[in-house]
Amino acid sequence: MSAESGRDRAIEDGVRAGAAGPQWRAAVSPKLGAISAAVAEVLPRPLDPVKSIKLKFAILMLGSAGVAFGFFRLRIGWLPPKTTIAATVIALITSQILAHGTTRPLREMTAAAKRMAQGDYTRRVRASSRDEVGQLAAAFNQMAADLAAADQQRRDLIANVSHELRTPITALNAVLENMVDGVSEPDDKTLRTALAQTERLGRLVGELLDLSTIESGARALDREEISVTPLLVEVIAEAEVAAAALGRGVRFRTDVQPSSASVFADRARLHQVLLNLLDNAARHGPAGGEVRIEARVDRGGLVIDVQDQGPGIPIAERATIFDRFTRGGRTDGGGTGLGLAISRWIVDLHGGTIAVADPGSRIRVVLPAP
Repeated sequence: MSAESGRDRAIEDGVRAGAAGPQWRAAVSPKLGAISAAVAEVLPRPLDPVKSIKLKFAILMLGSAGVAFGFFRLRIGWLPPKTTIAATVIALITSQILAHGTTRPLREMTAAAKRMAQGDYTRRVRASSRDEVGQLAAAFNQMAADLAAADQQRRDLIANVSHELRTPITALNAVLENMVDGVSEPDDKTLRTALAQTERLGRLVGELLDLSTIESGARALDREEISVTPLLVEVIAEAEVAAAALGRGVRFRTDVQPSSASVFADRARLHQVLLNLLDNAARHGPAGGEVRIEARVDRGGLVIDVQDQGPGIPIAERATIFDRFTRGGRTDGGGTGLGLAISRWIVDLHGGTIAVADPGSRIRVVLPAP
């Protein structure tokens, strides 16, 4: 074999070895992890009965020092007793002083966790260190803040739902009592009042179920290519019926640019968003006014504006208008305060945005292109 052919053979072997290296590491790495986990399960944990981590540090220092001094005496054959005892005591005291700052956040977290179990989420842990304990303390504080916010939202939800349910139930109860006592006759007007309150209850329950379903992610989006113009025709037809039932006399106008515009979305969910926005505009705009729905393709996405002729939402309230049971500072109109919250969740699921645009009476929805 010539020197040149031998060199080529060596290069080929090196290339094969280099190519097989990552595969070998990928095959061996899980085995090493399994062996490490098995060893960790077998190794003893003699300090588990000790209830104080500072005492564990002390035992660790004494044990380590004892082994070190024993090895020193084994190799040298002599060990100064006073110096050994003094060094051990100094190391023990130093470990306790240093361990105090390490274990203090752990004790604070234990106390705060006990308070959280009793419903108190106000306690926080000092997270000044940059090690793993400090990171744990920072994560604990964030968790406590999130739990506090979730608990407050739960309380607000219960209070708001109770209030929203009490109003139609009280009205319906009064109507039925009057009919039973003979105060009012079961004529068309009385029955329409009872029907309106019943429909309000049904709408509230339905929107609560929708919000719960969307938040839990129980229903995935069924996206398809949707032509915007026919969809708006369907939504406006339904909105006109609802506005007529309210006696608002609202007119709806549409403008789609281009007329062939389409969007990739869940048809039923997008229909729900648009109907919520039109219902909101019809309720808060002036009676006999006009609601404009404009849709246009912009930079590959679809922009939908719904605007009424009302005074609009004040700037200070625009950040919270999409929260549950928020109605722009108004408590009339018969709405449940959930329509805009549901609309925001649906638009977020589509990867889009929804916000209040100037002059404040306009809600803008932006849906991205597929």
